[in-house]
Amino acid sequence: MSGISKTPKPPYYAVIFTSERTEGDNGYGEMAEEMVQLASQQPGFLGVESVRNQDGFGITVSYWESLEAIKNWKENLRHKVAQDRGKREWYKRFATRICKVERDYFFDSES
Repeated sequence: MSGISKTPKPPYYAVIFTSERTEGDNGYGEMAEEMVQLASQQPGFLGVESVRNQDGFGITVSYWESLEAIKNWKENLRHKVAQDRGKREWYKRFATRICKVERDYFFDSES
């Protein structure tokens, strides 16, 4: 989960998941890795970028071809297990925002 995702030309969609973690891992790291792996296998998945600071504040942005692809991911049974555990164990609070990307710009000093 590192680096800038290589997304296609817009339009496409972004799901912005902003969260504040509870103390301790409690299986979070393993589940987070599993979710990235599983999401990457879903039709319409375009990429993911994620960061978390030492205070437990994090932002994960996943990119999708369509609103239907996002809905299908939200309804994935294993993802639902992670969502439920997140509410019970891993997050103090979170917000999910879904946006349509209409323009994007990239810079790479190494190209």
